[in-house]
Amino acid sequence: MSLLRKAGRVPAAYESGFAAHREGVERLLASYRAIPPDATVRLAKKTSNLFRARAANPAPGLDVSGLDRVIAVDADARTADVAGMTTYEDLVAATLPYGLAPLVVPQLKTITLGGAVTGLGIESTSFRSGLPHESVLEIDVLTGGGEIITAEPAGEFADLFRGFPNSYGTLGYSTRLKIELEAVKPYVALRHVRFHDLGELERAMDRVVTERTYLDEPVDYLDGVVFTAEESYLILGRQTDESGPTSDYTGMDIYYQSIRHDGPGPKRDRLTIHDYLWRWDTDWFWCSRAFGTQNPRIRRLWPQRYRRSSFYWKLVALDRKYDIGDRLEARKGNPPQERVVQDIEVPIERTAEFLHWFLDEIPIEPLWLCPLRLRERRPAAGTGRVWPLYPLEPERTYVNVGFWSAVPTTPGAPEGAANRRIEDRVARLDGHKSLYSDSYYDEDEFGRLYGGDIYPDLKKRYDPDHRLLDLYAKAVQRR
Repeated sequence: MSLLRKAGRVPAAYESGFAAHREGVERLLASYRAIPPDATVRLAKKTSNLFRARAANPAPGLDVSGLDRVIAVDADARTADVAGMTTYEDLVAATLPYGLAPLVVPQLKTITLGGAVTGLGIESTSFRSGLPHESVLEIDVLTGGGEIITAEPAGEFADLFRGFPNSYGTLGYSTRLKIELEAVKPYVALRHVRFHDLGELERAMDRVVTERTYLDEPVDYLDGVVFTAEESYLILGRQTDESGPTSDYTGMDIYYQSIRHDGPGPKRDRLTIHDYLWRWDTDWFWCSRAFGTQNPRIRRLWPQRYRRSSFYWKLVALDRKYDIGDRLEARKGNPPQERVVQDIEVPIERTAEFLHWFLDEIPIEPLWLCPLRLRERRPAAGTGRVWPLYPLEPERTYVNVGFWSAVPTTPGAPEGAANRRIEDRVARLDGHKSLYSDSYYDEDEFGRLYGGDIYPDLKKRYDPDHRLLDLYAKAVQRR
């Protein structure tokens, strides 16, 4: 139970939001009690941003229908209480009228706050604000044992607070999160800086992360795109109050194509803060090209309301269900495709090395780059590693590399051959990869990378009867 409710001090302005939230929590608990004791507990979700298959579950799922709204925004304190299944689209819509935004807003509108915390998230503020779970102040969790507890950075449940990120619902599900917000200005001025050498890109990115400026101009947002070893870009954003013309990439123009140029200096652009936060969603980065929507003739006829990641994801689900892509490839005499949909992190000084290897070995482009540093410089006393299930080193810069496509399979090769090679290369470079998609680690390697020395104790304390799946079973064995 949250501290406000324990103390009976819910501000009057927020009472209706908390009352509706309490009703949602009661429905959630009732649905938990209705699941047979020997059945695996899962969410009853119709949609997902995960790209790994999972086994069918005959038992009814948890009813989270009442946990999909912003409960309250405290503009003075710059905080928000948010139900766990609230999408970032709804969260941003509630905070922007106050001139506020979450410290990290993942790129796709239907990612939920609870999902970004338990499954990690990243964006162009991560070089200064870390990952979404680092701006969580407290979190209510329905544990595998059926209790709802409030976990905070210190206190009785600090181990759950630290272990919840990257647990993917195997320790429990968030019902409410209290998060920090930051002030934002109405516009973002952009500079697209081209590089002809990946080593130069790496060094420039490292300087920007450290200095938070580029050519004497502040940098508030930082990500990048690699098209080839000879054409890559850093995208530098600066918040501004200055009014002026803004671009629109929800219509015929396509955002990722707009950054490309041949000139020696930066190419400049300007977006509203709202459109900047969702700049990648309209075309799902560049993945909409798989559906033909970047063809101008098709784009004119494609309803604008369907130019969004959530709709493209439905098309992907249909493809997976009916093997549409592989059937089309078979008609051309081509082998089936292996899905390579991944986000990995490597230390910044190994970025160019990884990119060169990837471009030589894996036929996928473009690639997305997003540098990150943990906000917290060192663990609190007695807590061990900062976030044990995804143990990045404090005071070290990493670069997320995202690539989302498919490659031809090779007859006789093991399942997931390309993904296995990527996992091996990332591990050699002292990196990690996110677990939202297919993984092929053996159990020992998985434990080494994802908190295997700490996770069993967390599991024993918060899911003693194993009502929830184990992390390895969920992420690798795809149960």
